[in-house]
Amino acid sequence: MASKLEIKNRIRSVESTKKITRAMQLVAASKLKKCKGRMEENREYAGYLKESIDSIMVNLSNSTHPYLMHDDRKPSLIIVYTSDMGLCGGYNANTFHLLEEKADPKDFIIVLGSRGAAWMKRRSYQVIDALNAVDEEGYEDIAGVADQALKLYTEGKIGKIQVLYTRFVNSMTFEPHLETLLPVEKKEEAASSSQDMIFEPQGDTILDTLIPMFLKSLLYSYWLETKTSENGSRQNAMENATDNAEELRDQLELSFNQARQAAITQEITEIVGGANAL
Repeated sequence: MASKLEIKNRIRSVESTKKITRAMQLVAASKLKKCKGRMEENREYAGYLKESIDSIMVNLSNSTHPYLMHDDRKPSLIIVYTSDMGLCGGYNANTFHLLEEKADPKDFIIVLGSRGAAWMKRRSYQVIDALNAVDEEGYEDIAGVADQALKLYTEGKIGKIQVLYTRFVNSMTFEPHLETLLPVEKKEEAASSSQDMIFEPQGDTILDTLIPMFLKSLLYSYWLETKTSENGSRQNAMENATDNAEELRDQLELSFNQARQAAITQEITEIVGGANAL
């Protein structure tokens, strides 16, 4: 059994660790609230924009615009969202696992987040760009990624643009998801009565402006969702760590009391034994 001094030192160490994890939990909770509000505001806008695209696709179902044409012979571009910091549970590991399942060796990768960049550097992925320290307000960075992806697509170097992000379900559930952004899926009928929408300019011309805007909006919306999931996952991980620290401290305090009681019992036994010897 460890000595009382060793146990007492471990109790102090666990207490210090608990203070750190508790502070990180509170910081993550604050960031989660902020990110969630921004995500929900942007999600509504992205939803309306997607409905508009779907309505226009109904009227352009016979179009041969490059943004609508499939070519599975070419590699895909996968934009992967990861975190810059750790201590967020299985958040990054789940993303990496899905990437390993879905990615083809010939696919190109653009990764956001230093954790993802470091992970891919140790593997044989074709990473063409990596961005670090992009926060939830980094729309310009996301727009730059969208422009880079569109350039590769219009030059015919890739046949598909996909994004791998973490979907925020609730404060306890976060699901990695791979979604295809380009080519845009043609719609035979709209989800609502907006089929009668009148839009200008007519024909394929509107897609030249609308699709890049649509791509940037969706990429930013998914980035906000990913950052919200990251902070939610970190809050949960730090909450679990704090709970574990409290449980370990209770166990150590019990061991300390047992060691102290054993020492007192031994002293009493020695005193009684010495008295009897007299």
